[in-house]
Amino acid sequence: MSDAGTQEPRVVVGIDTHSDTHHVAVVTEYGKPLADQGFPTTAAGHREAFTFITGFGLVLQVGMEGTGTYGAALTKILQGKGMQVIEVNRPNRQQRRLKGKTDSLDAYRAAHSVIAGMSTAVPKAKDGPVECLRVLRASRGSAIKSRNATINQIKGLLVSAPEALRSKYQGLTTGTMIEIMVRSRPSGHLADPSYVTARVLKALAVRYQHLSAEIEDVNAQLQDISESYAPMLQQLTGVGTDVASQLLVTFGDNQERVGNEAQFAALTGAAPVPASSGKTSRHRLSRGGDRQANCALHHIVLVRMNIHRKTKDYVTKRTEEGKSKREIIRCLKRYVAREVYRQITHPVPAPPVLDLRPLRHSLGMTLQQAATDLQTWPSTISRLERGKMRDDELLDRYRTGLHQRA
Repeated sequence: MSDAGTQEPRVVVGIDTHSDTHHVAVVTEYGKPLADQGFPTTAAGHREAFTFITGFGLVLQVGMEGTGTYGAALTKILQGKGMQVIEVNRPNRQQRRLKGKTDSLDAYRAAHSVIAGMSTAVPKAKDGPVECLRVLRASRGSAIKSRNATINQIKGLLVSAPEALRSKYQGLTTGTMIEIMVRSRPSGHLADPSYVTARVLKALAVRYQHLSAEIEDVNAQLQDISESYAPMLQQLTGVGTDVASQLLVTFGDNQERVGNEAQFAALTGAAPVPASSGKTSRHRLSRGGDRQANCALHHIVLVRMNIHRKTKDYVTKRTEEGKSKREIIRCLKRYVAREVYRQITHPVPAPPVLDLRPLRHSLGMTLQQAATDLQTWPSTISRLERGKMRDDELLDRYRTGLHQRA
């Protein structure tokens, strides 16, 4: 309250972010425009923007486009001052065609979308282990693309290489071929195509090995961070280092930004979307959300459809009901999203497995015999005994069977 006893004006702010400038618009809590201005994306510009924002009254919320990219620095500054920042999606193309597009208009639209309740997402904190995972995954992705391009170049050169050189590597696996190329010692002169091709192949093979070593190093770092931040996530069936790190990146450092498992399912593109019409009542796959996270869920589902008994039974049941494979995968993705959310927010340790192998040895059973009894693969039983995979239903059947034999 001011000295005159009147209430301090309350405003909402919208910000359209770019690489060099940010445009800030201020409106009343009812949407009436007050002022807008552009500021450079420098430390001085951020201070000026903060002064401009706070010069019209009490700031209720700040709607900003690109809180994780161009607006990341300003987002941290405003959040550090105690302001509530909301992630705003860019306006759809139809609205932009009808009403035009300028930095000023986009900033006002950001503020109005917050007032209307159309934008409610909390930005990622980007200040913890998950941000480290995101940076490492970006480095790993570029290394993988470069390695794939390198091996494609090698194979492309071999297609048109001289016969003596091409036959030398014909029929070899990629790993063996790379090793031989690295150890090769080409000799000749630069006017000889065979010599030049051999030199280039050796250089590409060395590059391939360097990129492989870089990828392995990044994988080890991802493993360490994932196990320290969410140690029990990889105990779920089908969740490895790559999948776990991607799901954690999607989730973010600040877990409160995802309020429940339904929001997480929508964030990962696993929430069912109604697709009914007339006498047809059905749902379809969601094409929204984080597509990389949806790809991670897809990987989990495919693994479970191959090795997880409970999932196999579910697929058989729904297939008999007339569901297509795509619809079954959609249902399984929704279930996996729920399971992953609970494991991240309220981790449940896997049941102990150290008693399985000694008990099996005391009974004189081989892995093959145990796998035959459980109708699965010996490698699955081995990974289960060593704690390399989690399948509570298979574990219960395995332990029960061993005790019955004992």
